[in-house]
Amino acid sequence: MSGGGHAAKGSGHSKRTKRHEEEEHENHERWLVSYADMMTLLMVLFIVLFAISQVDQKKFTELKNGLAVGFGNPSVAFNGGESNLMESSDSDSPMDLSSGIGGTTSDATAIQDAVAAKERAQASQRQSAAQREVQNFEQIKHQITTELTRQGLQDQVRYSIDERGLVVTIVTTAVVFDGNQAQLLPTGQQIIAAVGPAIAALPNTIEVDGHTNQLTAGTGTYPSGWELSTARASTVVRHLHTDAGIPETRLQATGFADTKPLYPTTDPRAAGLNRRVEIIVMSNLPADTRALLPSAATD
Repeated sequence: MSGGGHAAKGSGHSKRTKRHEEEEHENHERWLVSYADMMTLLMVLFIVLFAISQVDQKKFTELKNGLAVGFGNPSVAFNGGESNLMESSDSDSPMDLSSGIGGTTSDATAIQDAVAAKERAQASQRQSAAQREVQNFEQIKHQITTELTRQGLQDQVRYSIDERGLVVTIVTTAVVFDGNQAQLLPTGQQIIAAVGPAIAALPNTIEVDGHTNQLTAGTGTYPSGWELSTARASTVVRHLHTDAGIPETRLQATGFADTKPLYPTTDPRAAGLNRRVEIIVMSNLPADTRALLPSAATD
């Protein structure tokens, strides 16, 4: 009986020892789990860092070409081909935050060059449009001059091109209007009849400006030069509509009295040449392009 009891006692001690060893083994492997988690996180971190450090050559080329086409000048958009930004990306140089785009200074310079190229292209387009507009005006001028020359009246009209468009200036001497009057004389009607057909088919707005001279001898039945200059401009507008068939929606009349003289009052020509009517073919170009018309006319 004592032997059996001893055996049973020994068996119980063996179980406790085994259980104790198993508990120690379980605690012994716990640090491996933390170590594996840490290694996994480090591996993920390095993978992410590696991924964001890579440049997709195909996508980069597509982006570069898209920007170049948008700027209108692929040949200078990135100043040196496909390798320029890629070389800076492959180098070990640190990121230059001064460029403002997360790239190097050469990247910023390339983009500045692209913007400058775009501006030059736009300026060239505006200049070309202004030159084409001047050529159109020259054709109108030639058509009017041909008709006036046939009638011997070419000296009664002068031409200029300013930021508004083509200006046809009719000097309102006794052959066009009587003094202080707003009714066209027969010769004046001939001049308007020569101008009208040359501008009738155009889509442009036609503005007629009336001007008087600086003399204060009186304006006849009109209270002042404002009414007289406006009445003369309105008379020309009426003839352009009724005789040349220009729609009323394309015509406008304005009187300036003596506020916009061609010559100062001290000039001997002032009294005769400041008294005039101007027929202006208004340009349809944008304002920044119209500003180039005078320089384009002198080229």
